[in-house]
Amino acid sequence: MSNDFRRGGERRKPLLWLLLSLVPCFGLFATWFLGAFSGGLDVRETCELLEGQTYDPVYRDENWQEPSRLFPLHNKCNASYDLVPVWINPTIVILAVATAGCLITAVVMTATYSRLTQRLRRSPERL
Repeated sequence: MSNDFRRGGERRKPLLWLLLSLVPCFGLFATWFLGAFSGGLDVRETCELLEGQTYDPVYRDENWQEPSRLFPLHNKCNASYDLVPVWINPTIVILAVATAGCLITAVVMTATYSRLTQRLRRSPERL
């Protein structure tokens, strides 16, 4: 382990995890964007013409806050039909957990690397 540490292999691993966290982070924002704008600009036309569902203005007036929430995403035509696909919200959760996991791993590895560096400076024969 000490040879790999001295060659700088351990220094690159936190950066790798930091860069790796960009993949689920990009997927998270793309999925959220897709879900947030799944109803289009005119929800009534999307419901009636594209989806073949009845648009219920009374339901939309009673639940006016649903389409504007950041999470969970909903944009319902009526009480039983949602324009946001069912897979959007679980995918957002999974990608958020994956992004957080990668970032936490990068932080933990950076802290471990700095502690090992300090130990190596104090007494190189301990490693």
